[in-house]
Amino acid sequence: MAYHIAVCDDNPTDSAYVRSLLDFWAKERKISIQAETFPSSEAFLFRYAEDKTFDFLLLDIEMGSMDGVTLAKRVRREDQALQIIFITGYSDYLADGYDVSALHYLLKPVNQEKLSSVLDKGIEKLRQRGRFLNLELSGELVRIPLCEIRYLEVRQNYVTVHGKKDYTMKRPLRDFEKELDTSFHRVGRSIIVNLSFIRRVTKTEIHLLEGTVLSLPRGAYVPLNRAIITYT
Repeated sequence: MAYHIAVCDDNPTDSAYVRSLLDFWAKERKISIQAETFPSSEAFLFRYAEDKTFDFLLLDIEMGSMDGVTLAKRVRREDQALQIIFITGYSDYLADGYDVSALHYLLKPVNQEKLSSVLDKGIEKLRQRGRFLNLELSGELVRIPLCEIRYLEVRQNYVTVHGKKDYTMKRPLRDFEKELDTSFHRVGRSIIVNLSFIRRVTKTEIHLLEGTVLSLPRGAYVPLNRAIITYT
């Protein structure tokens, strides 16, 4: 399998340098990559419109008429799988990276060891996206990709799995934890949330990318933030 990688940067020197780091990483890991470079957000979107098989997007932030954050938000409207890595000379955009579930945020000049570590983590996340949650409903087996599950919540003795569709069944929430992966974190007694769908967290609420707001129990703020930091 060849990992499809886009490098989007309006500085050709920086773009070529990042491409060389990618080649080194691929050779060292003995994996195949198909890397493409784009001089602008618009150029990437034109290519992305005809080919959405990209696994990674290494993205500069300050570019031309459409900055990298705007591009990332456009992509996130329809694609939760693409691993976005911001690469920039500025440190003022961390909140924006959090907003679009960026895999990581790297400052220029990029360090080879750091980039390799981030890419390794991204590959692990891509592999996890192939896992499923198996549910038995009315005598039928339903397989839900873990990457589609936003959160699970329990009310009385019933658990609802919120994905592209909602599924409700009588089953203890703890039983689901055994079938989930490290992208999920239990918040209090009643909710398990997919960390990749979190847009921001306050002391009392969890805001998901599509607009859902979940209540955050007392004492859950610090553990949740630690989980997000470890996951990202």
